[in-house]
Amino acid sequence: MPFGMASSLHQLLLLLALARLWDSAGAGCVETGKCCLGRDPQCASRGWRRDRVYGTCFCDEACIQAGDCCYDYTLACPAQPCIVSEWSHWSGCADQCKPTLRVRRRNVQQEPKNGGDPCPRLEEKAGCLEYRTYQGKPCGESYVPAFITTSDYNKDRKRRALSPTWSSLDVDSGYCMEFKIESLSYYCTRESRVHARWMQYLREGYTVCVACQYPAMNDGKQRCSGDGFDTYSNKLLHWQAVGNSRCRGTWRKVRRLEQCSCPVVHSFIFT
Repeated sequence: MPFGMASSLHQLLLLLALARLWDSAGAGCVETGKCCLGRDPQCASRGWRRDRVYGTCFCDEACIQAGDCCYDYTLACPAQPCIVSEWSHWSGCADQCKPTLRVRRRNVQQEPKNGGDPCPRLEEKAGCLEYRTYQGKPCGESYVPAFITTSDYNKDRKRRALSPTWSSLDVDSGYCMEFKIESLSYYCTRESRVHARWMQYLREGYTVCVACQYPAMNDGKQRCSGDGFDTYSNKLLHWQAVGNSRCRGTWRKVRRLEQCSCPVVHSFIFT
């Protein structure tokens, strides 16, 4: 075969090979009609990948995480996000007259596909407390935290009461509740700010006096919130220090007195 003819044949074969390579480079997912869920080794093609590497590429859902999708994967397999319904109404409290939970839910209307956004949370819970039984009887008030501060603040109340602009009500009227502290948070003993050092005198096992006086006293019931007056002595009650919301704990009622008789450092007031 003459040299010129052999050279032309070689060029033709080279062009045909390049054409086949070009055709295969464009195969991808669209031309092969492949789009598979999960990880499927058979769901493959040959061509350019999305990372600009030529070779075997995939048209399955897992190729996004694996990084080996064909260049046209998103055209053949468009992402479909998760679609959920609206939230349901909140349920009632799981129990009456004590802190518990209420729930609301929503349903999946479309599962995510091809790397679409995953489903958001389908259930939410929130704390709740019912103050009446199903029969309408008042309850649950003993779980309301007693907000307390140092008894030194009561001196300021009395000074203001001497002012003509202050209420004419007798600020010394009221009562005293004794409690035994059962637990308290770490933050009470670590409090070092000048105005909040009184919290350091809160200790587990100590008996403290808490005065209920105007204006903390409820005008209707003549009581302070969270005093546990209507509860039995063994019931665990909750308290929280004013000035540091992380200083909180529990105590049990000991007794009610007309006047407090605890040492000053263990004397507090309802706010």
